Amino acid sequence: MEMFMKITGTIEFPDPKSRKSAAKILQALSPDNLRSMESEIRDDKVAVRFHSEKIGSLLATVDDFLMNVKIGEGIEEAMEKEDKTREN
Repeated sequence: MEMFMKITGTIEFPDPKSRKSAAKILQALSPDNLRSMESEIRDDKVAVRFHSEKIGSLLATVDDFLMNVKIGEGIEEAMEKEDKTREN
């Protein structure tokens, strides 16, 4: 008899500024969401839940997600910097 384990993890963005940024990025990334992840975006909470039967798969999914978030943050920062330059 083969036993299966369900491994879950959650990433939450508690800081109001990071929540706002994370919500934008999550909305942009949502078309790429896998069946093994769900996101929750509310005014008071932004979170992503991951689940898998294999730890390697879970870690790979989280790693890909975090890389996409990092890229999204970089784009957001560049756009804010460009907006400030245009204002001056």
